[in-house]
Amino acid sequence: MKKYILRRILQAIPLLWFISLVSFALIKLAPGDPVNSFVTPNMSAEDVERIRHSLGLDQPVYMQYLIWLKNIFQGDFGYSLTTHRPVLTMILERLPATIGLMGAALLLSLLIAIPISMIAAAKKNRVTDRVISMVSYIGISIPSFWFGIMLIYIFAVKLHVLPSMGMRTIGVDSIWDILKHGILPCAVLTFMNVSMYSRYIRSQAISQLEEDYVQIQYAYGATKNRVLWRHVLKNVLLPIITILGMSFADLIAGAFITETVFSWPGMGSLGITSIFALDYPVIMGITMFSSVMLVIGNLVADILYGVADPRIKTMR
Repeated sequence: MKKYILRRILQAIPLLWFISLVSFALIKLAPGDPVNSFVTPNMSAEDVERIRHSLGLDQPVYMQYLIWLKNIFQGDFGYSLTTHRPVLTMILERLPATIGLMGAALLLSLLIAIPISMIAAAKKNRVTDRVISMVSYIGISIPSFWFGIMLIYIFAVKLHVLPSMGMRTIGVDSIWDILKHGILPCAVLTFMNVSMYSRYIRSQAISQLEEDYVQIQYAYGATKNRVLWRHVLKNVLLPIITILGMSFADLIAGAFITETVFSWPGMGSLGITSIFALDYPVIMGITMFSSVMLVIGNLVADILYGVADPRIKTMR
């Protein structure tokens, strides 16, 4: 197992390098000039060029990339072009809000998606399965920003039972206040995740119910519920582990649209702000953090595969 983990880490190094190269190239190809955010009407052409030189933007693109890469290895993610603050500090400030929101949504999504998916698989093509499938299709189809706006209109504007935006109420410092602010964005993310996860888990459970070991358990006198929750669920763990591994990046990057709609002070809203402001160092910082977490998530998922199914260890 140690050799396998070491091999996966070594394989991740060129992958992360390729991601950084492509991301840097795409940012440079994007329209707009970050120097314009510093330019005032009274500045001369010499002043503009002086700003460009101070930002290192007067050097060839490959030199800009090499300098950036060197600084990254030293733990220096640069400074924001808009706030002039260290990028790493800005990311670490926003990280707890995103981890709290995304972690809660992921946990609720799995707690809801697993049982309803198993029930839908056990009652394939019946009324229960059709209702669950219809709700899942609706969740997959509707835009998250529209669903978020509808929740704000109903629960904040009309009923006045939940706050519409932000993470805290001014002058209020309590856990309950944070939880109230997180209910609506968490509900949006949970509904969207459950809609996707349930379709995936349901199809896996249906395929497992058609396996020979299920019929053997019935022949031994096992009840349908025992077979479903004790045997089938165990074999459905692998796709659930895949979902968890792929969700590691979301814990860092956040939900860009949902966080923006609800003004949640997380990584998603920071990313949107940085994109519109052409704040390249922050964009690259968020991209690399997300890429590292995605690689770590896949590695953790592979390790959990071996724990959930010992046969996978023998195949490596």
